Amino acid sequence: MMKRVVSGVILGATLLLASCNEKKEEKQEDSVYPVTSPVKMDTIINKDFVAQIQSVKNIEVRAQEKGFLEKIYVDEGQYVRAGQTLFRIMPQIYQAELLKARAEVEQASIELKNASTLASNNIVSKNERLMAKAKLDAANAEMKLAQIHLSFTDIKAPFSGVIDRIPLKLGSLVDEGDLLTTLSDNTNIYSYFNVSEPEYLNYQTHVADRGSQNVSLMMANGEMFNQQGEIQTIEGQFDNETGNIAFRAKFPNPEKLLRNGETGKVRMTLPLKNALIIPQKATYEIQDQKYVFVIDQNGVAKSKNIKVSYELPDIYVVSSGISPNEKILLEGVQKVKDDQKVKVKFQDPKKVLQNLKLKAE
Repeated sequence: MMKRVVSGVILGATLLLASCNEKKEEKQEDSVYPVTSPVKMDTIINKDFVAQIQSVKNIEVRAQEKGFLEKIYVDEGQYVRAGQTLFRIMPQIYQAELLKARAEVEQASIELKNASTLASNNIVSKNERLMAKAKLDAANAEMKLAQIHLSFTDIKAPFSGVIDRIPLKLGSLVDEGDLLTTLSDNTNIYSYFNVSEPEYLNYQTHVADRGSQNVSLMMANGEMFNQQGEIQTIEGQFDNETGNIAFRAKFPNPEKLLRNGETGKVRMTLPLKNALIIPQKATYEIQDQKYVFVIDQNGVAKSKNIKVSYELPDIYVVSSGISPNEKILLEGVQKVKDDQKVKVKFQDPKKVLQNLKLKAE
């Protein structure tokens, strides 16, 4: 008796579940899904490129003479003026060499004077006078060289800028060519960013449609830099490994906020002609691939893989996979299955775009 009761309960539950599923399927079949079509139109996009920031002037300050580091006149991070003395290498040896060179000049001058007197009295030949003159010229050259070596013991700033780290300390033995510090002029900065070959070709071949040469810079903290930059030049060749080519933009940096070695993102405004646009909500993803449901003339949903060339707020610019005359499912992409027959209601694509946050032009 108990077995019959249990069997009856199970049978009733099964029938109830089947009835619920049938009602659910009927409800899904009765649902009307909105569809629309891709729009082909002109629009403008903003694209960000990872950028490396460099000072317009950035040099390594190196020793030109050997000796002990006698004086350090500046500190790390200090702003210095052009011509300001930064370091001094012990100059005594070079001072002594200069004194010796001056004495040799005086000696050669006396010898030339004597040779000139004797030659005028025909006591010695004119060649003797010429030899004395050549000796004086050589002595003057040696003195000039000694003066240059002595001047190299005072290392001065070639331009105004900011001092970087000073690796050597007072009293260090400095060899010729040793790095003393780095000097950066941050009044203007360069921003280098890489552009793909198709984007480069579009930029170069559609000059009238490329838009403004001005670009913006997003700093590492996500905020926009308060100055506009300008694209100045493009490098001469592509990188064989990445297939990219480097652009260079110049930004004024009056507040010296940006420093050499920073990173950011250059934002370019790119006009697109006859771009194929669809709402983002009409798509779904499977393993990083984007798909849409295309509704055929029989009302059957067919999934199609699409290629997205640009992503903007609320919309995608599609490069391949669908055409403007096809109807795509606008809502319900997570409910509908491939090859499912659905009831749809067409919505004007331009009105659909107007209801999105982005106002395409």
